[in-house]
Amino acid sequence: MTHRLVALSVASLALLASLTASAQGLRPSATAAGSGVAAPIGGPAATGLAADYIVAVVNSEPITNNEVRAALQRVQQQLAQQGRPPVDSKVLARQVLERLINEKAQLQLARDSGITADETAIDQAEQNIAQQNQLTVPELRRRLAQEGGVLSQFRNQLRDQIQLTRLREREVEPRARVSDREVDQFLREQASSSPAAQEINLAQILVSVPDAATPVQVAALQARAQRALARARAGEDFAALVREFSDASDGASLANGGELGLRTADRYPPLFLDATQNLAVGEISALVRSGAGFHILKVLEKKSAGLPAMTVTQSRVRHILLRVSPQLNESAARDKLNEFKKSIAAGKADFAALARDHSQDGSAAQGGDLGWANPGMFVPEFEAVMNNLAPGQISEPLVSRFGVHLIQLLERRNATLSPQEQREAARAMLREKKLDEAYASWAQDVRGRAYVELREPPQ
Repeated sequence: MTHRLVALSVASLALLASLTASAQGLRPSATAAGSGVAAPIGGPAATGLAADYIVAVVNSEPITNNEVRAALQRVQQQLAQQGRPPVDSKVLARQVLERLINEKAQLQLARDSGITADETAIDQAEQNIAQQNQLTVPELRRRLAQEGGVLSQFRNQLRDQIQLTRLREREVEPRARVSDREVDQFLREQASSSPAAQEINLAQILVSVPDAATPVQVAALQARAQRALARARAGEDFAALVREFSDASDGASLANGGELGLRTADRYPPLFLDATQNLAVGEISALVRSGAGFHILKVLEKKSAGLPAMTVTQSRVRHILLRVSPQLNESAARDKLNEFKKSIAAGKADFAALARDHSQDGSAAQGGDLGWANPGMFVPEFEAVMNNLAPGQISEPLVSRFGVHLIQLLERRNATLSPQEQREAARAMLREKKLDEAYASWAQDVRGRAYVELREPPQ
């Protein structure tokens, strides 16, 4: 789902992490749980990029250690900019390699299918990135060069991402169409469902068990999982235990304390639901054994789900956004915004004027005004702060994935959704679920049909 603050950009662009806001495309590349991929960090190239070597071959095309290291560095930078705790580099490297394998296989399929990206499309993508970051194309290129980037590599990455997006649109979009009959059925079910459906947010620690593990190895891994469970139930920080014990292949969830995200019950495995259905928020399950290994689950949130409310509370806010960069770190951005807040409170400055002069967001020309917003329109970290403000109140500086914000709530109002808006909201919910399922299935199928050879680092 696209958020109002999300700037158009392209996924995984190494040297534009401080410029771009979020990725285009249907979904990030899926990773295979329990892949058993050896971390490509270490060996002769561990201290530099001079001695490179092949770590994987996908249908005869190599992936090198330098590619993995560069992608790993991008992910680590993005996590740091988002204020996320560091993840073990070897664990993250395995996940990055699996993502690169997925992307390589999908790019090969795109080329084999005749999907291309001409220079005009690449020029347009480059221009979009520049516009969304309030830069001209020459300024964007200068910024890229200042950060050590190479223009040809940047444009090749744009080409790859355009091809991937077009492939995913062609292959996945048709699988996620929602008919009027499905919308009608959903509305009937929601009207008659009792009790209301639930949305659940779980965090997990996964101690993975390889397919070929011996009974002795399984016993050792189970003992490791039991140690993690005992410490979790003793009150130790769950996020810290995730970083210490979890083998989950999702780098984002590892960096986020193992959080799997708020979703409807039918989007969790039945094993997870059976283990947590009688648990209260904050409680921890017993060990759950699956084909992937041993899971420890913590219930973070439970709430009723279903149709969006007939009446929603809309908020009108304005903000000043400072993007974190080598020239302006997070601490300096906070200090600057705190000075702005003091000047506004003392009557020495006007919020809108400061936004027009300093905000690095497309709303700057409107004095930072973001207009009326429905719930869920902004990213969670922004919306959580916004929802706690009273009209006229200015927040403390807050960090989001885009940078550091100063928010002022202007006003709130209740708005009633028309029956047609209700139907479209239901259709959007159904389509989002279908997209998740269709992409995961498709990506797994493409990965399964590819010949992948993993190579050990040279000794």
